Amino acid sequence: MPAQPGPQGQAANAAPPAKPPAAPGAAKPPAPEKKDQSFKPAARQARMRRRHYGLLLSFLIMVAAPFFVTAYYLYTYAQDQFAARAGFTVRSDEGSAATDILGGIAQFAGTSTQVDGDILFEFITSAELVGRLNQRVDLRAHFSAPHDIDPIFALSPDAAFEDLVSHWQDVVRVSYGQSSGLIDLEVLAFDPVTAHTIAMAIVEESQSLINELNAQARADAMRFAETDLEAAITRLRLAREALTQFRTETQIVDPESDLQGRTGVLNNLQQQLAEALIEFDLLSENTTNDNDPRLVQAQRRIEVIRDRIDQERQNFATGDVGRDGQDYPTLIARYEGLIVDREFAEGSYRAALTALDAARTNAARQSRYLAVYIRPTIPESAEFPRRDVIAGMALLFLILGWATAALIYYSIRDRQ
Repeated sequence: MPAQPGPQGQAANAAPPAKPPAAPGAAKPPAPEKKDQSFKPAARQARMRRRHYGLLLSFLIMVAAPFFVTAYYLYTYAQDQFAARAGFTVRSDEGSAATDILGGIAQFAGTSTQVDGDILFEFITSAELVGRLNQRVDLRAHFSAPHDIDPIFALSPDAAFEDLVSHWQDVVRVSYGQSSGLIDLEVLAFDPVTAHTIAMAIVEESQSLINELNAQARADAMRFAETDLEAAITRLRLAREALTQFRTETQIVDPESDLQGRTGVLNNLQQQLAEALIEFDLLSENTTNDNDPRLVQAQRRIEVIRDRIDQERQNFATGDVGRDGQDYPTLIARYEGLIVDREFAEGSYRAALTALDAARTNAARQSRYLAVYIRPTIPESAEFPRRDVIAGMALLFLILGWATAALIYYSIRDRQ
């Protein structure tokens, strides 16, 4: 049996006694040496894996190859295009005296330059202008000439008219500012002379359109003015005929003058009544006999005058006047209505005459015209197609598309 540990063995197995604290100012004992730690081996050299080759192959297919094809086409097959520029606006003569007299009636003739600018902007890009210029310049033959070499920027020889209009909107660029009314034009063509010719033709056709709008506005203004004048003449004739019929029926030329005459009679009776009253008062003071013939006669005269005044006043309100038996208030109201109708018809007639004179004045001059502030010039160097810009944009979008596709692919693969 193993020997049991004695007191000495227990003392040996016991924990060693704690060291007494070092005295202040004493030197610290040296730190124990650390054991050597084992380091992990260095990472192995990176190697191309299968996914890296796939990513590189997709970059070559989706980015490098399309960009090389695009750049090769731009710098080898794309034909030079020359740009002819022009600038114009629509001006109008709105400071005429006729416009001030009418208070803006001439605006109905269509003198708004903003509306004309909108119409001109739509006209330049319309199929109508393409049809007109195709007869003058043969647009189809020019834009389809280099189709065998440059099929992308050139028009197909067998293209329909709608395709020609769509190609026209690509080679003719219009910038229009509604606040200023300025129209900037840029025309692209495969040779400088044709670009200048097309730009000049656009300016001429735009001037023709403005002239057509002028002619139509003048014709409309004259037609409206003549129609208004005819209506005013008819209204004035009817008003005068109604007034003549009234005078014929009532046998009174002017009821107001007749009324003034009757009023004068009433005023005269009142004056006579005042004199009779004064005479009666004088006789009453000079005689004491109430049966004096003079007093009786004066009293009788006063009563007769008062009866006549009452009868005249009653005739003003209820008495019959003329052959139709109308009273004075009704007669006066009817007459005043006819006078108002005649005055209104006369005012309308004068306004219609003024409008017709203004329309004739505007028709005799050019109220709107095309002001060209940049005349088309023959370009000396080709500016289009902008090969560096197109190539840079193509490279940017190819890289963005490739990066997006790669991220989508790897995000789906990691989820599986």
